[in-house]
Amino acid sequence: MEITASLVKELRERTGAGMMECKKALSENAGNIDAAAEALRKSGLAKADKKADRVAAEGRIAAAQNDSTAVLVEINSETDFVAKDDNFLRFTEVVAQTALTSGATDADALKAATVESGETVEEARAAVIAKVGENVQVRRLARVESANNVAAYVHGGRIGVLVELKGGDAELARGLAMHVAAMNPPYNKASDVPTDFVEKEKEIELAKMSEKDKNKPADILEKIISGKINKIVNEVTLYGQPYVLDTDKTVEAVLKAAGAEVIGFQRLAVGEGIEKVVEDYAAEVMKQAGLA
Repeated sequence: MEITASLVKELRERTGAGMMECKKALSENAGNIDAAAEALRKSGLAKADKKADRVAAEGRIAAAQNDSTAVLVEINSETDFVAKDDNFLRFTEVVAQTALTSGATDADALKAATVESGETVEEARAAVIAKVGENVQVRRLARVESANNVAAYVHGGRIGVLVELKGGDAELARGLAMHVAAMNPPYNKASDVPTDFVEKEKEIELAKMSEKDKNKPADILEKIISGKINKIVNEVTLYGQPYVLDTDKTVEAVLKAAGAEVIGFQRLAVGEGIEKVVEDYAAEVMKQAGLA
């Protein structure tokens, strides 16, 4: 069968593969476009396997939400350039929507879920790798299902937050999600702060005090230390921080005025916890030139 330009064009649009790859696949499969597409798909899986060990610490956080559920997904690429590629961006949106509708609760379950086109997320990932030429990983999934107010907020594609709010309204829930994105509180309330953290901070504050202060009466010393610890606890808790949308009030005061309570929150930032490889290109060139 003659491999026409229109047939190659159709296969390219269908698979996203390069012109020469499409022409070769059609030639090897006697012009059968379905068989050629399947061959390219298998080739994409092979390419994905070869790139699997390459560090992917860039990427994007995508969100999806309906009336009672909100999800965040972190999908990584090797470079920021690919993180802005249209193929990659479309993939992240598809994966986020699949996470919402599939009921997946972790990344492994999400990879096995089926997207609208009928392939799995893992198969769609391999196809994206074939298009963009980099390792792409579906790394993390955060999910909240609740009858309470649920907000999903993504800042610049780099930071995503889910907040579950009992009472209040959707606007307050979104504002709190924006706050968590900006301030990154490790804990929700003072009662959530681990005892060992508090004890360690007490030791540090005591060590920083002058001998004169240390020799003050025990009750006075306790008040001084307690004041310092309360300040630290406020800094590391959502409730204790000044609210970013109204810095004259703490988050706790805003919640109290609204008769609301934050049940919990989750925050994802692209690449956190991944050890990035720092390339020294000058040193590499010198080494190859035998000058180092």
